[in-house]
Amino acid sequence: MKITIIAGARPNFMKIAPIIEAIEVASAKGAAISYRLVHTGQHYDKKMSHDFFMQLGIPEPHANLEAGGGTQAEQTAVIMVRFEKELLENPADLVLVVGDVTSTMACAIVAKKLHTKVAHVEAGIRSGDLTMPEEINRLVTDSITDYFFTTSDIANKNLLDSGVTDDRIFFVGNTMIDTLLKQMPRFQKPEIWNDANLVPQQYFVLTLHRPANVDQEQGLQALLDKIITLSQSLPIVFPVHPRTAKMLQKIGSNAPNLHLIDPLSYLEFNFLVKNAKAVITDSGGITEETTVMGVPCMTLRDSTERPETCTIGTNELLGTDPKALEPAMQKLFNGEWKKGGVPPLWDGKTATRIVESLIDLSI
Repeated sequence: MKITIIAGARPNFMKIAPIIEAIEVASAKGAAISYRLVHTGQHYDKKMSHDFFMQLGIPEPHANLEAGGGTQAEQTAVIMVRFEKELLENPADLVLVVGDVTSTMACAIVAKKLHTKVAHVEAGIRSGDLTMPEEINRLVTDSITDYFFTTSDIANKNLLDSGVTDDRIFFVGNTMIDTLLKQMPRFQKPEIWNDANLVPQQYFVLTLHRPANVDQEQGLQALLDKIITLSQSLPIVFPVHPRTAKMLQKIGSNAPNLHLIDPLSYLEFNFLVKNAKAVITDSGGITEETTVMGVPCMTLRDSTERPETCTIGTNELLGTDPKALEPAMQKLFNGEWKKGGVPPLWDGKTATRIVESLIDLSI
């Protein structure tokens, strides 16, 4: 079985690393399975791409489509044109896509039009918010996927409710947690640790990149002001996403406890998360990592495609109104934050289950 694995953006890299390793292990044991890794180049910043490949032990891609930046439509078009050429020149039995980025949807469409089977890892998750580009990517990808690998019972139900038959759904767990558990002993202390005199459980990690939070000057300013006011002067470490950096330059912020830094590598960022008092974010993936590491997490969004991080884990969905932070921060400082637990099959063995399932399918 020849599998083409697609990676394009930072969230993908943590998900493909254990899958590649599991394929290599199975192949070494005699299984008739091989892979070709295609990097679409959707994320072209060094910190968002090359460093992740190095740290996570991901081999050099067999092909890099170098799609680069641009609008959603421009990126989608470039990826589709270049991946079509790639797949025609290097046919596969299966194209495996992960997550919900533009590359996931674009490559799934190309594969199906070339009559190639598609497997979607992290299938079935839904936020219900069609203003999110990722939600469109999920819906389109799952509408043409052949094999669905899921992270939760909720994702399974979403797929069944949409008409997917049970025999095409494989509840396997979360590959991002495979990577987290493997790499946790290797976490690295970033420079900001000493520069800001950080102390375990005595600082916050902040990440913001979604349009609802960062595209309006007044909204972003109000959010930052509220976080700073409620932080009780504890340091706030804010690795700034390129999208957010442009707006921060306009509004400025000189609070002494707010530390704006460049995006961090995987090992450095998760070192900060693991030792933080809490994480304040609008990311989805980070809520999964905080759940497994037992770190309190506040999500500044009105919906989440990962509800298990709230119902089982350490995450709370606060919405985008800065006022919602007040009771959450009070609960945190009073020591009343929920301890949470780890969702089923988030055990570090997901990639092995995926590869075993693919071998059994004998595509």
